[in-house]
Amino acid sequence: MKAPVFVVLSPQGLATARSAAAVLPGSRVHGLGSRVHGADEAFSDTLEHLRALFAAGTPIVGVCAAGILVRALAPLLADKHAEPPVLALAEDGEAVVPLLGGHHGANVLARRIAEAFGVVAAVTTSGDRAFGVALDEPPEGWRLANPQDAKPFMAALLSGASCRLEGDAAWLRDTTLPFAPDADHVLRVTERAVAGDARTLVYHPPVLAVGVGCERGAESAEVVALVRATLAEAGLSEGAVALVTSLDLKADEPAVHAAARALGVPARFFDATRLEQEAPRLATPSEVVFAEVGCHGVAEGAALAAAGPHAALVVPKRRSARATCAVALAPLPIDPAAAGRARGRVSIVGMGPGTPDWRTPEAERWLAEATDLVGYHLYLDLLGPAAEGKRRHGYELGAETERCRIALNLAAEGLNVALVSSGDAGIYAMATLVFELIDREGVDAWKRVEVAVTPGISALQAAAARAGAPLGHDFCTISLSDLLTPWEVIEQRIRAAAAGDFVVAIYNPVSQRRTTQLGELRRVFLEHRPAATPVILARNLGREGETIRLTTLGDLDASQVDMLTLVMIGSSETRTVPRGDGGAWIYTPRGYAAKREG
Repeated sequence: MKAPVFVVLSPQGLATARSAAAVLPGSRVHGLGSRVHGADEAFSDTLEHLRALFAAGTPIVGVCAAGILVRALAPLLADKHAEPPVLALAEDGEAVVPLLGGHHGANVLARRIAEAFGVVAAVTTSGDRAFGVALDEPPEGWRLANPQDAKPFMAALLSGASCRLEGDAAWLRDTTLPFAPDADHVLRVTERAVAGDARTLVYHPPVLAVGVGCERGAESAEVVALVRATLAEAGLSEGAVALVTSLDLKADEPAVHAAARALGVPARFFDATRLEQEAPRLATPSEVVFAEVGCHGVAEGAALAAAGPHAALVVPKRRSARATCAVALAPLPIDPAAAGRARGRVSIVGMGPGTPDWRTPEAERWLAEATDLVGYHLYLDLLGPAAEGKRRHGYELGAETERCRIALNLAAEGLNVALVSSGDAGIYAMATLVFELIDREGVDAWKRVEVAVTPGISALQAAAARAGAPLGHDFCTISLSDLLTPWEVIEQRIRAAAAGDFVVAIYNPVSQRRTTQLGELRRVFLEHRPAATPVILARNLGREGETIRLTTLGDLDASQVDMLTLVMIGSSETRTVPRGDGGAWIYTPRGYAAKREG
């Protein structure tokens, strides 16, 4: 289940939302912008925001009257099996009511929140009230094979029927369900692929570990087909699979991850040393495999390692053209988090200029999913509540390479790491350096890590938006920092940009030791465009103390600029439009007016 979003409509509800969110890792607080200050994200239209969250499948905890949630979401209610949890939480925390998705996590969320406030959750679903269990909501990792039969089964119990338990499941056994040894209603717990009906609910515990080996570049379809055929031919249910597992050298193999996705389970990996410990239990050890990867079996060894020391190999290695598969059965449910190592991930997150309002939903999601945050101290501080509960690895300015190295090394250990950058991570920022290090240093473990980049609002976009629309026509960016680029190269680019009549965004315009380059740039630009050309000086964009100053190329003075300032110089076509408050808008025509006149 996704982490919930607390939707707050009043200042009084903010503290309550924060207290509740503290017991739900990854949860976020969204506030009505006109009334609530200090939320993780602001919104302006309550009904629209609630509907967008609901449509995205995001669990919602409305810190407001239940009626508001009902009116907002009523038009979207069609399929109760697809609805996310929706709860109403009183502003003072004295009442919490699951409204929707009671059997999809809402009741569990309600109880956790109620416990935090020392109150009783107002759970109203009949099964929970009568027997202390929701039969259509098994614990995490368990699967109900025939959920469509849960409602008539529960109705029968509520009408006086009894049931019996075949197999063992403490979450069913330790309830007030009306058990009787001769009952004709059955709760069956099994790893076998068996059918259920209105009198038999079939539950699959996560007790199977599917081990996979494959050649480099094996087709995903082949591996998925092999895994499914292996389970089917053995009479085992896909619903009882806890994880797909393999050798760590296969952590970046798309086919292995495709098999895990097909079964809806995580993928986990072991090194060769650990797999070789399983050699005495292998059914088909191979010297060829040992010579190649350092263990006598990948599929069988990985399945046994994941399922634990008391597991049995129930399906020895089966082959397809380029892959192998084996299945181990554990006596107790398998916890994937304790089995092997996940494929590590580096999420390179562009957080925008700093304000949460300018972070994308994808960036918010990646930050929420991360276990570790790496970045410049200030950037991590600017994340605010989004950094709560994460391991922080903060660095000073100038330690860019160290930041990228630690992010890659942590990911190589199987962690989910967010490498945080201001603005857009791909514009004068960290994304390029990550790929450069992977390319240049050839560390094998880094190559197996998943690396993903999410865009952010860059300083040039933020400055343009604040000032009007200066980037309406062709533009470019130039950094005046000569730490990594010789000044002679920068100077060539300045001359080309000036001659090309681009709107130009200037990054790193000055520093304590570098004070003359901006003046040199101004001199070159004055050779190509009028002194009256509009110039924008944008400082501390999206943060406290933000300033937007408008000047001209002729009046541009380096003393007005520092390292926190982005300088944007208009083209010869850039225009100034006076505003009623005495200020002005800056824009660069795209040519629409000339097109209409033509």
